[in-house]
Amino acid sequence: MTSQRSHAKLRPSPETASKPLPSTARELFDALPQLPGLRTEIIDGRLIVSPVGTPEHARIAMRLYSALLPLIEEKGWDGFSGNVDVCIDGPRDPVEPDFVLAPADCPRWGARELLSSGLLMVAEIVSPGSVVDDRDRKPDLYASGLVPLMLLIDPVATPPTVTVFSDPKAGEYQTLTRVAVGSALHIPEPVGFTLETSAFEKILSNLQASPVPPQDPGNS
Repeated sequence: MTSQRSHAKLRPSPETASKPLPSTARELFDALPQLPGLRTEIIDGRLIVSPVGTPEHARIAMRLYSALLPLIEEKGWDGFSGNVDVCIDGPRDPVEPDFVLAPADCPRWGARELLSSGLLMVAEIVSPGSVVDDRDRKPDLYASGLVPLMLLIDPVATPPTVTVFSDPKAGEYQTLTRVAVGSALHIPEPVGFTLETSAFEKILSNLQASPVPPQDPGNS
């Protein structure tokens, strides 16, 4: 059965009719309502709205959280798995990392965004639709915001890899260490932790074994 959806009619409310239209990506971001099931970020001046990740994507983030949980509890830190916005110091661009590690007293920009320079580490999980942003653009973005560490979990690479970027200076990370999934990876200070990336192996093997769903002929 085929159903048809009527087009939404977007009209200014009495409260917003007299306000000027947003002139920057940041102003447009601030004007957006909450968008459940979608991720909204500004990367290189582009406002990007994308769907949340797959269940496997979420499982990888939760495995990372579980691995770090003893350290989080010992240090009194906060760990967020894809549900907190980060404001990049300088341009004030908002991003939503797949994982954020922060001290409990991390400074904020407004009520809902953690300031990048107050974080301990962010992590991104590469998906087929985010390869360029996650591999090429976000390391420089986080380095420019003085995030001490960025962890990049890349299931799309052959073989899958995990990379830690450290020592941000002049908008770039000066040091990176990469291992294949299954090997131990030392995450330097301020975290100071050895991550056993074998925690991701079962998820990635299931992901690679999953058949590609058939395409709906009506959408081809």
